[in-house]
Amino acid sequence: MKILLVEDDKFHLSYLREAVSQAIPEAEEILHALNGREGEEEAREHQVEAIVMDLQMKERNGIDAARTIWSERPATRILFWSNYSDEAYMRGIARIVPAETSYGYVLKTASRERLHLALRSVLVESQIVVDREIHSVQQRQTRTHATLTDSEYAVLIDMSLGLPDKWIAKRQNMSLRTVQNRLLSLYDKLGVDDLEEAPDDLPINKRTRAFTRALSLRAINAESLESAERDLRNWLQRMSG
Repeated sequence: MKILLVEDDKFHLSYLREAVSQAIPEAEEILHALNGREGEEEAREHQVEAIVMDLQMKERNGIDAARTIWSERPATRILFWSNYSDEAYMRGIARIVPAETSYGYVLKTASRERLHLALRSVLVESQIVVDREIHSVQQRQTRTHATLTDSEYAVLIDMSLGLPDKWIAKRQNMSLRTVQNRLLSLYDKLGVDDLEEAPDDLPINKRTRAFTRALSLRAINAESLESAERDLRNWLQRMSG
């Protein structure tokens, strides 16, 4: 079996290569790519069906790379590993993972034993594995009032990209009133008005404030916005075509 490691940090790559060799001694070949774009090419050229994918990389992030790989080979098993347990990453993966494949999400801070278990479980045994800390974050988000629904999150992304309400409604197939209601809900959940020190006549731009709060709460991040920007450009091209 061939295993592809997509990682742009030399230290992490060395650690990961050793971990894969120990956890999966039956691996015939361990390939390496420096970023998501190279990962797509290597996976395509060598028909790799087992991948360990970093999420945050300078040239093409892990979610975009995984989406391309899964679109071409839906049965590919991917173990994501990252320093972060951001809600944005979890939402991004959930949106693109095919129903017929197995995947995993483990933090780089996980113990070697935990990493070994995740590697074998996902890449060899085709199981779904989510790191305990990430699972705990998911549970907290599910229980809290501040959890964004999928439609609220879609409106947040489009708003962050600069689209006015009319175009958000068009892109998300919502009525204008629905978009405005989603925005009001976003403002409430993100705590846009939670500025007790501010005077009553302070003119807050709620859209900008919502974007800032979403970043600070890790509901969105740079990678999710990069992916959303590409999706928007593709959508606009289809609209104009």
